[in-house]
Amino acid sequence: MKSPSRIGDRSTSDVVVRLRTLGGRDDWFYCHSHVLIEKSKYFADRLSEHWPTCQIIDSRNCVEVYCQELEIDYFVNFLRILYVALDVSLDDVWHGVKNTLGILQVAVELGSPQILAACAHYLEAVPWEETDEEEILRVIPGIGSQAEKILDRLQPVDQSAIRRIFLAAFKFATSSCSSHVKDIKTSAQEQLEYMLTEDDDAPLLTADDEIKSIVKAGAKGLFTRFSNLLMTLECKPRESVPVLDNMQNFGDHLSDLSWICLILSKLEIMFEFVNSWVDASDKVLRVVEQECSTTEAMQTKLKVLEVTTKVLEAIGYGSVILPTAKRLYTVKVWLPFVRVTKHLTDSLTTNDENPVDLKIDCELWQSLESALVSILLALPSGNLAEILTEWLQNEHIRYPDFTEAFEVWCYRSKVANRRLGLIQRQIDGMAQGS
Repeated sequence: MKSPSRIGDRSTSDVVVRLRTLGGRDDWFYCHSHVLIEKSKYFADRLSEHWPTCQIIDSRNCVEVYCQELEIDYFVNFLRILYVALDVSLDDVWHGVKNTLGILQVAVELGSPQILAACAHYLEAVPWEETDEEEILRVIPGIGSQAEKILDRLQPVDQSAIRRIFLAAFKFATSSCSSHVKDIKTSAQEQLEYMLTEDDDAPLLTADDEIKSIVKAGAKGLFTRFSNLLMTLECKPRESVPVLDNMQNFGDHLSDLSWICLILSKLEIMFEFVNSWVDASDKVLRVVEQECSTTEAMQTKLKVLEVTTKVLEAIGYGSVILPTAKRLYTVKVWLPFVRVTKHLTDSLTTNDENPVDLKIDCELWQSLESALVSILLALPSGNLAEILTEWLQNEHIRYPDFTEAFEVWCYRSKVANRRLGLIQRQIDGMAQGS
């Protein structure tokens, strides 16, 4: 029985394949013409009678193949795979997605549909890294019909499927789940936010009235559970429930509320949530302010601030329109808490040897300050004067800094009589003309 041919077997080979690069590299491989011709159109053409092939030592034919320095290993692997039976498993010869893509490109260049199909079969079945996907999208379209099965996992999903997974994920993300799946719930919340985010690409889901209605109902459910917890914590004596358990449960609810604010904001349906938070402000403050300044309590206060910032931004930038009295109340009720919490956080992060858990994103403090200033600038001059007077007398004058609001108030007040006089004359003139 004739033994199978092996690459590099000089005693039986009749062809030398020379892999050459522009940099001067020149590798020789002893091969067999019947293997090359059977599995590669390039070699079949080069070894045909119609192509003059040079002779080298021992009267062997020589076929030169030029390639880039970075590609030479792929060409070597390609030559070795020519000697492998392609009807058996080749999982141990590909050595990963990147290497397979390199071999695939060689298979296209040298005309080997069998190896191309084997590469496609492997790539279709294995997991990809993000960098792999970019390379696949660059390379695969050039291989023709074989590309379809590889690209199946990257095809756009129809809107009905997106809608179903969004609703399933939203139901889970707004559920009251046990602690052992908390990390999965957090991941679901992050992906829901991503689905609605417009970045370099359009949002994955375009929310219609039904989606918005479901999201509002979910937000209402979250806030109802939060309100029930507030009532429980208000009614129970502080010493009757472990402080840490209280704060952990309270903090989990706040994390859910902070997340749902992002979703509501993206869908422009913050109105009900903002009103609910403003109405519950007194209760929230009574619960968090009864705790001592432990690390756990401070973490909870910072979570309260995250939600409050999103509410104040919605009010301050006009996403949610509230009457003057309610806007004024919101500023007055939250301003003292904001000041004291900022001061305590700065003190703890300065003195604590391990303050990492208490650090809050500087952008959030800036956003909170900007939102408060925006709300102040929309208040009547008399109300603004009252708040500015208290600010100038307060020991925590550095934060929030209302300098901008003070400057605007001074200018408005100085020119008020002149402005109103002009307006009154315009009104009188229109009245006389009529």
